[in-house]
Parts: sequence; C-alpha cells; structure tokens
Amino acid sequence: MHAGVTCASRYEKLASTRETYLERARECAKLTLPSVVPPAGHTYSSRLPTPYQGIGARGVNYLAARLLLSLLPPNTPFFRLTLSDFEAAELAQRPDARGEIEAGLSAIERAVMEEVEQSGLRAPLFEALKHLIISGNCLVYLPAAGGTRVYGLDRYVVSRDADGNLLDITIKESVSPATLPEEVAALITDHKEGEDVDIYTKYYRQGKRWKLYQELDNGVMIPGSEGSWPLDKGPMLALRWNTIDAEHYGRGYVEEYLGDLISLEGLSRAILEASAAASKVVFLVQPNGVTRMQDLAEAESGDFKSGNAADVSTLQVQKQADMAVAANAAQRIEQRLAQAFMLYDSIQRDAERVTSTELTLLANALEASLGGLYSNLSQTLQLPLVKRLMERMQRQKRLPALPDGVIKPSIVTGTAALGRGNDLNNLMQFMQVVGSLGPGVLETFMNVDEFIIRTGASLGIDMGGLVKTREQIALEQQAQLEAQQQQQLASIAQSAAPQAVKAVADATQQQQ
Repeated sequence: MHAGVTCASRYEKLASTRETYLERARECAKLTLPSVVPPAGHTYSSRLPTPYQGIGARGVNYLAARLLLSLLPPNTPFFRLTLSDFEAAELAQRPDARGEIEAGLSAIERAVMEEVEQSGLRAPLFEALKHLIISGNCLVYLPAAGGTRVYGLDRYVVSRDADGNLLDITIKESVSPATLPEEVAALITDHKEGEDVDIYTKYYRQGKRWKLYQELDNGVMIPGSEGSWPLDKGPMLALRWNTIDAEHYGRGYVEEYLGDLISLEGLSRAILEASAAASKVVFLVQPNGVTRMQDLAEAESGDFKSGNAADVSTLQVQKQADMAVAANAAQRIEQRLAQAFMLYDSIQRDAERVTSTELTLLANALEASLGGLYSNLSQTLQLPLVKRLMERMQRQKRLPALPDGVIKPSIVTGTAALGRGNDLNNLMQFMQVVGSLGPGVLETFMNVDEFIIRTGASLGIDMGGLVKTREQIALEQQAQLEAQQQQQLASIAQSAAPQAVKAVADATQQQQ
C-alpha cells in the first residue's frame, strides 16, 4: 500500500508502462480472436474486426485446449502430496506406516480434484490460456466463495521487482451503482445518473502476507473489503506466457508469429478480393455488330434471337498466374502456422477417455514444441492453484489441516506429468526387475500387503474397506484353522464309531 496514493492514481501511473504491451496484444488479437483483447474504447454495442483468415483463431483455440488437457488431465491428479525428507526417513523405519500415509495423501488428492471438477475451473482456465497465448498476460482471481474470475490485460496493472516477483496488482472495474450495497452507494460523490462508477481493487505484498482492499474512484475505501493471505496461498495469480528480465509483463505466443499472420491476412484479403472480381460476369457486345444488347438482356433461356456470336465476348481478368503466386505463398504460410500451433498434432484421440500414455505423449509434445512453457506454467499456475484450493477447502472444513513443512504439493512435469501415475509405472518396473532375479525372491523380500496399498494409492483408488488388514487376515486364518481341527475331529469320530459299536457288541456277547 502506497501512503497518500489513491488506487486511481496508482492505476493511471502503471497504465503508461502497460500501454506498449496492450497495443501489441490488441494487434495480435485482431488477427486471431478480437474479443479476447478488444480495441480501445470498445463497448458491448461496438463491432469487432473480422479477420480474413481463420487459422489464427483455430490455432489459439486448439493450442489452449491442448494445454488445458495437459495441465488439468481428466480423472487424474496433476499433482502429488509428498513428505519432507526427514519425515520420509522416519517412516522408512516403520514399513507399515508408509503405505497408510500414501493412501491418506491419495485421498486428499482425489478430494482436491473433485473440487476442481465441481467448481468449474476448466472453463475460466481455458479462457485464461487464450489470454496468455494472445497477449502473454492474464490475471486469475480465486475468491473464497463463488466462481473463478479472469481479467484481461486491459483491466489490470502490475508491478514487479527486478527478479520478476510480484509486488502489487490494481484492478479497475466499472459497475452500476444500482448493483452496489446501500452503504457503499452512499459513499459515491460527483456521480451523474446513468453512468457507471469505477471500483479499484488493490492487491499488494506486505512482509510475509498478501493484503487486499477495494476503493472507489474518489479515493474512499470500501468498508469490509480488506483481506489477508500467506504469500504462497494468495487468491490472485498474475500469469505470464514467458518471463522476461526487468519487464513487468510477458509477451504472447502469437506475437512470435505475428509476421506470418500479418502476411497471411494481407494475402487472404488480396486473394478474396481478386476472386470476387474474377467471378463477376460481364458480356461485351461489339458496337458495330449486328447483335443488339437489348435482345440479349431480355432473352430468356431457350429463346431465338438474330445476331452473330462473334459480336459477343466475355470480359476476363487474366490474372490467374498472379493469383496462383499469392495462393502458393499463402499456403506455405498456413503450413508454418499449423506447425507452430500444433494443428496437425494427432497424439490425442477424439474419445471420451484418453489413456495415460497418450496424455504423457501430449505433455512431451507440448514441452518440446513450446520450449519449456509447460514446466513454466506448472510452477506459476498449477502449484499456486493447488495451494489456493487446499487452503480454501481447509477453511471450509472440507479438508484436514496439514502440518506446515511436512507435507507439501509438488507438480510433476515432463514424462511424469500425470502425478501418481508415474509412481505406478515405477512400482511395476520394480516388480519386473525383482521378479527377474529368480523364483522365490518376491516371496522372500517383498511385503505384498504394502505393495498392494501403494499400488492402489498410485491408481487413485480409495483403499478403505477394499484390502484386508493384517488383523482380518489373522482372524480368518484362525477361523480356518479351528474349522479344520473340528473337521478332523469329526472325521476321526466318524471313522471310530463302527469299531466302538463292534467292541461293545463283542463285550456283551462274552458276558452272556
């Protein structure tokens, strides 16, 4: 918080630094999705520009969908909860406890993923990814209650230090006074009827915590708007497509291929206009000929008219060669853009359920083609998102409080981008290696019950009541042993009964 400086003046001061990035973002949006970053002064009644080519819009939507699929894979946790090295060393001395801990952590992971699905995070994150691809910047707000909000570059300003650490954010929103509470509307001054009022949201860093408050355009703070959070659990994520030293904002992916998009836009427009001109049909009649233009204009199909066919000709543009050159150039540019936006990527099948292998290949393709972007988003988007969701669920008593510094979430990237699915692969490979040592090795050195519990946790299965405990197994074995003993006694008694009857009969006969 800057003493003596209103949010409105702070916003105007930082807006001058943002202007260059905003102009570039609007130019990129004009050739892809104009509604993402609309032109300056745009309102709901204004018309957006329409590009002459559609590959820009297709590329942005396709790449955003693929990124969303790899960042938030369906039915699979994209993170895992890990223990600190000290706690893991202690659990190594207690073999039975490690499997139980892993099962408990897997249950927490499933609860967080259910929160992701139920809160509808995919739709706003898809919109955020489109902002990142086009403008390179986006602000995601995760309030304590309600849906997720996404702010474009034209609605907020940021300030960062030389290392790129976020210092403060100022958001500007225009709302109708009729939608505000009465106590807030009473604070508005110098307002004309029918006009909206500007509300500024200030989010800044103070010591080891984030602070937030809201302010009207006249500099009056809104009562009850204050908030405070730890540094690693803040509700606002100021995302950048890439990190540039000593710059407050990032640059989008579209900007890297803006030259091709501009060239393709010009060629597409020229080809379209030339095609329209070439498709126009105009007949020429020789002035000194015997054929009358009026007869031709009034003639119906199948009519007979007097005249000479040589007197009539068709006007032609004769620009086929020039249009072919433009079409070939446009086709080459489209191929380059298709490769840049991975439009011809066929890794993922068009199906409701996609295997983990396909998702891993998709993550690898994104990682290789985008130069480490997936790893960057895992640390700037996925990890803060998990921490914020866990903190919000703990406040709502829907998740147990975890000890600080003992259990922490971690995002696994690269070939292991599917969280605990990588643990399952490692377990299966370990079993294959141990089994190859010879018969009897698994039975001698492996705890089968611990292996079953860890495998279920890696698959994300709720193991409660599914796998028998050692006490249940011991009771069942004792019951089976007692049943066998009773059966043996019954069989002995049954086999001895005829002999006993014969002995009694013999003894009776001797007495007689």
